[in-house]
Amino acid sequence: MTTAGPVDLAALGEEFVRDPFPVYAALRARGPVHRVRVPEGHEAWLVVGYEAARAALADPRLAKSWERASPTLSLVRPAAGPNMLNSDPPDHGRLRKLVAREFTPRRVGQLAPRVEEITETLLDAMLARPDGRADLVEALSVPLSMAVICELLGVPTLDRAAFRTWSTDLFSHPDPVARSTAGRQLSDYLARLLDDKRRAPDGGLMSALIRAVDDDGDRLGPEELIGTAWLLLVAGYETTANLISSGVLALLTHPAQLASLRADMTLIDGAVEEMLRYDGPVEAATYRFTTESVDIGGTVIPGGGELVLVVVADADRDPERFPDPDRFDIRRPAQGHLAFGHGIHYCLGAPLARAEARIAVRALLRRCPGLALDTRPEAVRWRLGMLVHGPRQLPVRWA
Repeated sequence: MTTAGPVDLAALGEEFVRDPFPVYAALRARGPVHRVRVPEGHEAWLVVGYEAARAALADPRLAKSWERASPTLSLVRPAAGPNMLNSDPPDHGRLRKLVAREFTPRRVGQLAPRVEEITETLLDAMLARPDGRADLVEALSVPLSMAVICELLGVPTLDRAAFRTWSTDLFSHPDPVARSTAGRQLSDYLARLLDDKRRAPDGGLMSALIRAVDDDGDRLGPEELIGTAWLLLVAGYETTANLISSGVLALLTHPAQLASLRADMTLIDGAVEEMLRYDGPVEAATYRFTTESVDIGGTVIPGGGELVLVVVADADRDPERFPDPDRFDIRRPAQGHLAFGHGIHYCLGAPLARAEARIAVRALLRRCPGLALDTRPEAVRWRLGMLVHGPRQLPVRWA
């Protein structure tokens, strides 16, 4: 890498996709802010390091609304309607409050028995394979996370395969036209589904959001309902699936840590937090745009809607915050990682993601005492793009 002009992350190829941490560490050693060309093809300001990232995530001068983006940016705008993740105050607070009234810890807690049931069913099918081998992404991570979020929202079973295709293309397809098409198809589907829920309400979260009214009589508008459903489906499915896959991979490539967890399953909470810190499902936080000039570590990012990417993955590997950060240690104190963000956009679904990961990993290790990686670690293929990070496939064996 050179510092003349933007750092072309796309030119770093498959090795960067698989293991971006050394690249980010090298950039961090030079400072917290860098001009880069991202794999999606456009230029951005990249923020690395824990303190800089944490401050940027909470900086009100870095807006989330796409209306703040510079017209000179050649970005594929998501087809999602307004939601709490792509809104700024005061709209953000209003939208988040309406969703939080229904997406409660009590509702999430009630899901635990169902998460356990789905997990056991999926493991039954996986362990019935005569060759004792499977792709854990396809056998457990994806179908579990998809089933849970779709049941929570009330998405029919027959529609879930299409939803997965749209979501995968939206985040990882190399063609911007394909990403845009997937987003539009998903939004169109959600509009039809919401119409169905209005005509025939059920006990799902989507029906509850249609009915949700705050203390002032406010409710989600039609476009806000589509945007909120879009956010909950995509974010709930993508993050949890990649957390489970990457977390299991970390355990399988660190046998001493795996043995410790098998010997004492009370360590599972700490193990999940370390999975989130060490190789969490969010590589870079969703796009932010400057509303005025922002000085970060002596580098001034101009105002006027410049694109800013905050690299959560690097923040959680910063040695200034986490001693020996490249060591996977399930006994590491869990406080402080940024895997779920920071500030007003902190992930509302964090308790559900943690619960799913705990249940899935605990059941997997209990039922597969001989679980091992069925390929070389460096042969694992990873998701494209910088927003989500996780294996495309995770070959395992247990016989």
